[in-house]
Amino acid sequence: MDDSLEFRLASGDAGALGECYHAHAPAVRSYLRRLVPQEDVDDVLQVVFTEVWRSRSRFDPARSLPAWLFGIAHNRAVDHLRMRRPQTVPLEAVADPAGPDGRVDGDELAHRDEVRRALEELPDVQRQAIELAYYGDLTQREIADRLRVPIGTVKARTARGLHRLATLLPPAAA
Repeated sequence: MDDSLEFRLASGDAGALGECYHAHAPAVRSYLRRLVPQEDVDDVLQVVFTEVWRSRSRFDPARSLPAWLFGIAHNRAVDHLRMRRPQTVPLEAVADPAGPDGRVDGDELAHRDEVRRALEELPDVQRQAIELAYYGDLTQREIADRLRVPIGTVKARTARGLHRLATLLPPAAA
């Protein structure tokens, strides 16, 4: 009879789960830090090891335990991220800035209306990136963190959105 950690875990030895946690939780936690927000890492880690215990009968002790753990961690992190909805700033919630004399200019209002209508024509992900940058006053790094996407994705969405806006809006008067 094999009394390795892998075999004991697969056979349902409760002590093996504790050993598995102590041996592998730091690496799994480090992996999760790259996938989920810092404040959620410990919660997702707990879900991972709960899943390890529940699915122990499906684990093949002849296979790599760390690979199996990281696979579960990846799946639970993705599940966690799918449940979260990115927060955006609705365009209507942003106050219109006053003109140089403290009043809102009628021409500016018309231009803002054109911009709002053009923004509505953009795909949601492009509009969201532009709104967060220009109305939310966030940097591209902050937008990437908020939307949980790579910074290159934010740059591409913003660039494509701005290019599309240029085709939707009339040329600016000189």
